[in-house]
Amino acid sequence: MKNCIFCKIVSGRAPASVVYEDKKTMALMTIAPANPGHVLVITKKHFPALASMEDKMGMYLFKITMRVAHAIRKSGLRCEGINLFLADGEPQQEILHLHMHVIPRFQGDKFRIPAGQSSRPSRKELDKTANKIHRAYQLLWKPKRHR
Repeated sequence: MKNCIFCKIVSGRAPASVVYEDKKTMALMTIAPANPGHVLVITKKHFPALASMEDKMGMYLFKITMRVAHAIRKSGLRCEGINLFLADGEPQQEILHLHMHVIPRFQGDKFRIPAGQSSRPSRKELDKTANKIHRAYQLLWKPKRHR
């Protein structure tokens, strides 16, 4: 995409501090880190959302994300844990190019994902929501029958 900053980085038209790169993905330092060592793993091909990506590419993206997480743990940076974060769709997104955040975590860090829900839903509400998602899943990916 013409105005996508990640596409510009992939094509060499914008700078980046690259952690890893191969034919399909690139891992780079974010310019707005939640903690030191916060890395973004992006696909080189522009995918605006999860639904636009084939399963095989999604699995590959996650494989590279796992490897980057392991490298962060072994890097000497302060890292007692890792948060993986993927935002899909327009709300709260600045860059509509699918990417994974790999965020090192440690005791006392200030990173928070504030929950918007002020009260816990009832079991009935949870079951109702689960059923909606289950039905959609079944329509999208009907299980194959084995004989």
